[in-house]
Amino acid sequence: MNLRQAALDALLLAAPDDKCAAVRSIALADEPQQFITPDIRRLAGEALPGRRARPLLVPPAQVAQRPVNALEGRAALIHSLAHIEINAVNLALDIVWRFDDLPAAFYRDWLGVAREEASHFDLLQAHLATTGYAYGDFPAHNGLWEMAEKTSANLLARLALVPRTLEARGLDAAPLIRDKLRSVGDVRGASILETILRDEIGHVAIGNRWYRWLCDQRDLDPLTTYGQLAQSYDAPRLRGPFNLAARRAAGFDERELAALQAP
Repeated sequence: MNLRQAALDALLLAAPDDKCAAVRSIALADEPQQFITPDIRRLAGEALPGRRARPLLVPPAQVAQRPVNALEGRAALIHSLAHIEINAVNLALDIVWRFDDLPAAFYRDWLGVAREEASHFDLLQAHLATTGYAYGDFPAHNGLWEMAEKTSANLLARLALVPRTLEARGLDAAPLIRDKLRSVGDVRGASILETILRDEIGHVAIGNRWYRWLCDQRDLDPLTTYGQLAQSYDAPRLRGPFNLAARRAAGFDERELAALQAP
């Protein structure tokens, strides 16, 4: 099996359940091939990622915030988390098929991330069903994928601004969401957030490792380069509170954490 072709095939699937099943079927032991044919590249560029018509995608400001002490509000929160996870599956698959001439370990790392993100989606989708709602029942926004599109021609920017910026926000947010769910008696939801936080530390660590590897290859300072990329690609400015322990565990160094907290 060509791992990169299999990743693209999975990315093109519209149904989340089919996409997650396809991710689980990819054998990580197989050797990735370094190139995708031009015809496949052109086709994928017109259709990525595969997704259904629902959930309706709206600007972030139009995603209503509902109180979680009501069933609908809790369901909307779980739905938003499920949407983040299926987007994370898409992001991991996209970085595998899109970028050529990287070590085999790079492709295997990100396919491993895709598998864990698919597991998170499955957990959240099953939990959402216990509220009487299903994935697609609430509007969602497309911020994660929009940044993937902006960085589609620049691997260094993709690594800097997706796993190390947007996905790293989950390290800060997960404990707050976990505690919010626990406060309304959603023990299962809180447990799922614990699992997600543990795994996401590893995912962000993979982003950090390959970002630094690429900086080393190009003789670039990671901190200075990050600032330049964040400005060039109009990345959102991150605001606290920050989960510094989780960020350290994910490989951010003290210079980076100091810059993150600078006024």
